[in-house]
Amino acid sequence: MTQQAELDRRSFADKATLAMELAEAVADRIRAAIAERGEAAIAVSGGSTPARFFQSLGKTKDIDWSKVIVTLVDERWVDETSDRSNALLVNERMLQGPAATARFFPLYSGGDEPDATGVAKTNALLAGLPEQFAAVVLGMGNDGHTASFFPGGDTLAEALTAEGPTLAIRAPGAGEPRITFTLPRLLRTDGLYLHIEGEEKAAVLDTALGEGPTEDMPIRAVLRSGHAVTVYWCP
Repeated sequence: MTQQAELDRRSFADKATLAMELAEAVADRIRAAIAERGEAAIAVSGGSTPARFFQSLGKTKDIDWSKVIVTLVDERWVDETSDRSNALLVNERMLQGPAATARFFPLYSGGDEPDATGVAKTNALLAGLPEQFAAVVLGMGNDGHTASFFPGGDTLAEALTAEGPTLAIRAPGAGEPRITFTLPRLLRTDGLYLHIEGEEKAAVLDTALGEGPTEDMPIRAVLRSGHAVTVYWCP
């Protein structure tokens, strides 16, 4: 039997306010993890939605960024110079100024396809992550996907259940082949956040919270995981 997550839905007047508040929440998690464990790792999502959040977090000065590892919850299998690269967005928007001393662990490891060799190289790099994330920030598509857990994904079932840390996935709605952290690995986090914007995304979330199969709306796997989730939303 699935267990509904403890959901804390927070609404903000505008995107700038949301970005600042989410950045402060994640910064608190980073500071606490460094104090408790000596280092902190966060996993963030790509796309256009988190750009303001990245900028706000990267400007936070009272963090020892040299003790922080930043990675992505998922990535398109493209070079970091591609404008489709989530790594490019993180490097340009977050890892500047105070945050420039943070370490970045990319998921793309070269080659045209995320074959077994490429995924193994990525997983070898990720072996350097702490066992527990300080924070994981997810997004959500209008189709109910999160990370690269897409409806119709060829490895979706494994992505939602395997220890990982990552695996390749291809899906009709995904565009390029992708690599994604598995859900069990992402759930090993102190704080789990869902960052969404707009009335349409709010409606998608309401639908996902209802009855229905996980494979139709994979965000349900997160919402039914039993892990507390804090939703940051603005119109």
